[in-house]
Amino acid sequence: MADGEMMKPLTAKAAFHAMTEGTAEDWARISAAGAAFHRAHADRLLEALRELGHDSGGFAVNRLEHSLQTATRAFRDGRDEEYVVCALIHDIGDLMGPANHAEIGAVIMKPYVSEANHWMLDKHGIFQGYYFFHHLGLDRDMREQFRGHPHFEHCAQFCHLYDQSSFDPDYDSMPLEAFEPMLRKVVERPRTSIYRRTEA
Repeated sequence: MADGEMMKPLTAKAAFHAMTEGTAEDWARISAAGAAFHRAHADRLLEALRELGHDSGGFAVNRLEHSLQTATRAFRDGRDEEYVVCALIHDIGDLMGPANHAEIGAVIMKPYVSEANHWMLDKHGIFQGYYFFHHLGLDRDMREQFRGHPHFEHCAQFCHLYDQSSFDPDYDSMPLEAFEPMLRKVVERPRTSIYRRTEA
């Protein structure tokens, strides 16, 4: 930079109208502007969880209460924070994908959790079916297709101990606010992402 030349401040928006026109300066602007959006990820997840409180789906408790019960049971059983957060988030996909809610929740959490917990989130819908599919004319043993998978028991245990038992209107669930620090910690920084450089 020449003497006396002032550095131009980055504007809030990129100048390009098509990505083929983008420059490194444009992407620096986008990265800077996007930082606050990424930091607010936990806020959006918490708001989505609150939205679950508006519907019960015919169950004895609403969807948020079910999520809180599941997470509370896992927490009181001594599970680690990541597992508890997965228990809290496991049905968040109900909002946007009632036909494939488990997979949606798993995709949201994949960058932040272990392979075992991701697999548990992804497959819990099928494993939970063991407790009710036969009442709908479906195969309650659908989970058997995964028998022998390294995370089979991990998922089966989650459903048996925490998920299927969390529809009790008299259960003393912890409030959502109690889980907020855990959630923020787990999703603070992705372990893996195509948008993150791998360490050398």
